[in-house]
Amino acid sequence: MFTSIAIIGRPNVGKSTLFNKLTNSRDAIVSDFPGLTKDRNYGFLEFKDNIRALLVDTGGIAKDSDEIKEAISNQAWIAVEESEVVLFLLDGSESLSNLDLEIISKLRKLNKQYITILNKIDKKSDGLIKEDLKKKGVESYLEISAEHSTNLNKIKLELEKKSTKAEIEFPEGKKVAILGRPNAGKSTFINNLINEDRLIVSEIAGTTIDAISVPFIFNDEEFILIDTAGIRKGYKRNHKVEYFSFVRTMHAIDKSDIVIFICDIDDGVVDQDMKILNMIIDNGKPVLFALNKVDLVSKKELKTKYLTKKMQSEFLSNIEQVEISALNKKGFNRVFKLTKKIIKKSKRNFTTSMLNKLLEKFITINPPPSISGRQIKFKHVHFGGIHPTTFIIHSNQDKKIPKNYRKYLENSFRTELDLKSIQLKIIFRKSDNPYEGKKNKLSERQVKKRKRLIKHIKKSKK
Repeated sequence: MFTSIAIIGRPNVGKSTLFNKLTNSRDAIVSDFPGLTKDRNYGFLEFKDNIRALLVDTGGIAKDSDEIKEAISNQAWIAVEESEVVLFLLDGSESLSNLDLEIISKLRKLNKQYITILNKIDKKSDGLIKEDLKKKGVESYLEISAEHSTNLNKIKLELEKKSTKAEIEFPEGKKVAILGRPNAGKSTFINNLINEDRLIVSEIAGTTIDAISVPFIFNDEEFILIDTAGIRKGYKRNHKVEYFSFVRTMHAIDKSDIVIFICDIDDGVVDQDMKILNMIIDNGKPVLFALNKVDLVSKKELKTKYLTKKMQSEFLSNIEQVEISALNKKGFNRVFKLTKKIIKKSKRNFTTSMLNKLLEKFITINPPPSISGRQIKFKHVHFGGIHPTTFIIHSNQDKKIPKNYRKYLENSFRTELDLKSIQLKIIFRKSDNPYEGKKNKLSERQVKKRKRLIKHIKKSKK
């Protein structure tokens, strides 16, 4: 189940606060000043069994002749049209406004599944919003306080009921999503790989607008290549077709075993490339960085491209890189050799004994620092899952472990286990004290001794 869920409502009803709480992030700016959210914000809502949904925070819907406010409202309705379920947020401390009624009417006309949510129930109010909703035929609603995280679990339960189990269907095989900016050569790469003009190729950027799956056999191995629409800069503000393409791309990443990110070497690595790579990493999927159109640059120019600040960054140094020419079919064998290797590594399970030996080795080389006079003690580590590869370390501290030491452990595990291109997540958990909450019951002899000591202290004070 991978769905798109939109949060809508008029300005300052708590949409961004709810978005941050549901996604466990601070991606949306929260303020008492109304209308602060301008573009759509995206995040992931986690359900049980590692199921995730794409959650969209929208700007407040306002009835105003102001051009900017009208554009913000239009963006919110685009998100509604392309979402499977809508969270309609109301201020529970106020009465129902005319704008709220208009939103309800439009949602009904669009025939959308929506959950009515009354926020700010922690505020004392004389508002008659519940009675107003019943008059308008809204019998069921959830009451929450996003700021104080009250009843947020009820939203997840309701979403699980309403969300369909439909998924993007792919044939059998290793699923490889092809990502990149528009016109980076993604469709050309697939067409020349399968020797078939399956996908439309044009010099005009943005020809592909949907995620298209192509079954393919390479060296007797079955693959499913998923060509996606290029994610442009400003996709949050653009036409709803581009927004829908973005959602479908997120679906493709979620279902893939690996992502091949294609970058136009002529343009070099730009900020938008880094943003797309961050999306892939946030999904926990392994990534292969393919530099396309190397036939268009000289060896000297290619060397200069590698010396740029972004290419030299630690971010890209942790990702396998390969040079290709999609048009001339150069580098295809190496791409699939690396793809198979990375997929195999990303699905590898690690034994507890192996991880504990490595942890012991790392802390012997570089012992953990003391925090407020207390030595950090790592008790044991175990494997926690894949996509991303997760290690759980139990210690006497969790939140106070310095960032530089966390990074040291991550880099050490990555190097020792050859996890280049694999997303690695290390979770620190504070071990429970087995004696916490247990009262130390004194024996009869200890009780008598305690009484004698107390009596002696009282006498000495006199």
